[in-house]
Amino acid sequence: MHATETKLKGCFILEPTKYGDSRGYFFESFNAATFKALTGTTTHFVQDNQSYSTRGVLRGLHAQGGDHAQAKLVRVLEGEVLDVAVDVRP
Repeated sequence: MHATETKLKGCFILEPTKYGDSRGYFFESFNAATFKALTGTTTHFVQDNQSYSTRGVLRGLHAQGGDHAQAKLVRVLEGEVLDVAVDVRP
């Protein structure tokens, strides 16, 4: 896995290492130990959701804080996505 921190502190682009052969491919989409080694960040990753959207769909802005804050992992299976992260910290 390769991690690149964006201009927004604490927001990373994760690029998994893909292993392929004639049958297809395999990759590990997230590993907490690898993530911590690459970014120095510990996450408590407890939920994984997947959705499908057609072209032009805008999904909502999600903000949480305090005891209900969640880290986000966005994965694109096909096509491309414009993912916008907004820093609302003081």
